[in-house]
Amino acid sequence: MLRTALAAALLACAGYAGASWLTHDFQVWTAEGARRLEVALQPVPVPEVSIEGPGLPVQPLAGWLAGAGRVTVVDFMYTRCETICLSLGGVFQQMQRRLQQEPMAPGAAVRLLSISFDGSYDTPARLAAYARQLGADPALWQFSRVPQASESAALLRRLQVVVVPDGRGDYEHNAALLVLDAQGRLVRVFDVSEQELALNYARHLAATGRT
Repeated sequence: MLRTALAAALLACAGYAGASWLTHDFQVWTAEGARRLEVALQPVPVPEVSIEGPGLPVQPLAGWLAGAGRVTVVDFMYTRCETICLSLGGVFQQMQRRLQQEPMAPGAAVRLLSISFDGSYDTPARLAAYARQLGADPALWQFSRVPQASESAALLRRLQVVVVPDGRGDYEHNAALLVLDAQGRLVRVFDVSEQELALNYARHLAATGRT
C-alpha cells in the first residue's frame, strides 16, 4: 500500500515537472503558444534571403525591412489559395484602412508585407494582379516572393511557418501576423484574430523605437 502511494506520488511529481518544462512553467499549452513566447523572449533574425515583387527589385529582405518603415507586419500566403489566405487578405485590408485613416509621423511608419511561399507560380506580375484585386496601396502594403526555393525554405524554417504541399497545387499552412523590426528580427507573433493588437504593438514599437 505504501509502495503504491509512493509510486503514485513520484509519477505525479514527474508528470508535473514534465508539464512545467513543456509549457514553459505552464505559460503555454500548445506548440504555437510556445513559439510566440519564445519569440517574445528572444527575437529571431531573418536569414540571408532576397525578395522581389511588384515595384520591388531583387534585394535582401533584411535590407528592405531596415528601410521599409521601421516596423513591418508580415503574413505568408499564395495567390491560388481560396481559404485562409483570403482571410489574411481581409485582415490586411482592414489594417491598411487603419493606417490610412491615422497616418503616423515620418520616420515612425508601419508597413505591411505579404510574402508568397509559392514563388515558382507567384511571379511579380501575378502578385501585382493579386494586389490590385485587394486594393493594396503600395505605399503601405507590398507583395513579394523569395525567388530562390532554397532561400524560401530557409525563411519558412527560421520563422516556423509550416507549409505542406497537398499534391494538387495547393498547400496546408499555418497563419499568423508576424511583427518584424528594422533590425530584421521577428519580435512578436499574433493570431490572425488579433489584428488590432498586432497593429497597436507595431505602432508602439515604431513610435518608441524599442524592441
